[in-house]
Formats: sequence, C-alpha cells, structure tokens
Amino acid sequence: MKVQYVSTEYTVQVWPQVVKFLESAITYNNGEFTIEQAQVYVNEGIWSLIVATKENEIVGAAIIKFFNHANERVAFVLAIGGRLISSKDTLNQLMQMCKLKGATVIEGAARESVARMWRRFGFAEKYRIVGIKL
Repeated sequence: MKVQYVSTEYTVQVWPQVVKFLESAITYNNGEFTIEQAQVYVNEGIWSLIVATKENEIVGAAIIKFFNHANERVAFVLAIGGRLISSKDTLNQLMQMCKLKGATVIEGAARESVARMWRRFGFAEKYRIVGIKL
C-alpha cells in the first residue's frame, strides 16, 4: 500500500473517491464540522488530504491539520477512514509525509477503539479533550 499527499490542485477530482471513508470517521466528531465543511477546508488548502492506495485504487483517506505549539509542529488527524494506518508500513509512510510538512509530532482525537489500534503502533494517550458550548 502507498500513502500519498493530495495536492490542492487535485482534491476536487479525488474527493468523490474519499468521501465514503471520511464520512464514517466524521460521524464521531460530535458535530465539530460536517463533511461539506471538511471538503471546503481541504479544497482551500487549510487542511491536508492524505490517501492510501493499493494497485492504483484509493482504499483509505485522512484529513490532517498542521499547526504549531510552542515546542512542536503538530500534524493533527481530524478524520481517518478506510485502510490508512492499518500497518506499520503505512504508518511509517504517513510519519515521513508529515515530517516533510515540518511536523515533529502526530496527534489525533480518537474514540476508544481507534485509540487501542493506534497504541499498537506506539501512540500514547496524551490527554482527554472535554468542552462546553459558550
């Protein structure tokens, strides 16, 4: 499997092939954003689209937001679906891609089942996120 970054010039063409993977992941975000809003942010280059392909067919996708903390550049996984981080090899490819974008750490908010999977690959729980509407 090959993991690759989708340049903003091609996100509109690729979106119909990835939307099914991302929609299922977005259902767990408590309404923080919709699939339509994600598409706009990806198309504008605000968020990055990553795909996993096998024999030239897209089999997984992720949306990543890059931002800076005082001591880190974070690649934050906003949504991931299909088969992207399902093996050590694809995770290593994703890590290399994020490094090329300047990231020093990968983070993501995850439901328990996804957190268990990520722990198998060395991820550790950093904190739990809670919130309240103002």
